[in-house]
Amino acid sequence: MPNAADAIILCGGAGLRLKSVTGRAPKSLAYIGKRPFLAILLGQLRRQGFDKVILAVGYQKDLLWSHFGDQANGMKICYSVESAALGTGGALRNALDLMESNAALIMNGDSYTDADLRSFLVDYQNSSADVSVLVVPADGRTDCGLVSVGSDKTVLRFDEKQSALGNQYVNAGIYMASQRILSEIPAGIPVSLEAALFPRWLREGKHLRAVHHPGQCIDIGTPERYRSAQVTLASAEAAASVPVLEPRRV
Repeated sequence: MPNAADAIILCGGAGLRLKSVTGRAPKSLAYIGKRPFLAILLGQLRRQGFDKVILAVGYQKDLLWSHFGDQANGMKICYSVESAALGTGGALRNALDLMESNAALIMNGDSYTDADLRSFLVDYQNSSADVSVLVVPADGRTDCGLVSVGSDKTVLRFDEKQSALGNQYVNAGIYMASQRILSEIPAGIPVSLEAALFPRWLREGKHLRAVHHPGQCIDIGTPERYRSAQVTLASAEAAASVPVLEPRRV
């Protein structure tokens, strides 16, 4: 049975640090083995029961449309197009009109975490949280966004460096958020979800809940991480129960 939530994948960035790998293509079309990275994310969503995905696109959006079209393996694919770069928060606000569910699963288009997204969704539905944030162990990493979490799973703050406040985890870039809170984002204005909106919502007393996953977050944001992902994700869908997403025929 399909999950009662749309999924939004943020894949509008140019990925300047990965240009030596992707050339003119958007970062989410960087190939892992024989598949573009975005196909791995779509396959994960399909296996876990999601049947509608909104791609928040900007840079080289036509290449993404040419590859995936408006459906893949039974999933409906919609495109929220930025005419100018809006940042992660602005891209979500831009996608709001395409949402049909009361809440959405939000994913970054350049990272993969092998979490149970259905359980993450259900946890959010059963909580009083305004936003749920999936976190993974820090394992000594300081080159990524860190999340300080209290004993009651409440997010205390977002940091770029280690903090003495609460337990520290890595932000996996996977969220649950309602239409209501996304509608509070100013329309048409560039804004970062992680750097601006999350800290603002914490100051305003909104409930941001952390959900811990014991695995790792694999991102392809730099050539070094991309090369590492080639090895780590080589068998990510080896046991998939649905066909690998292939390019559409045009």
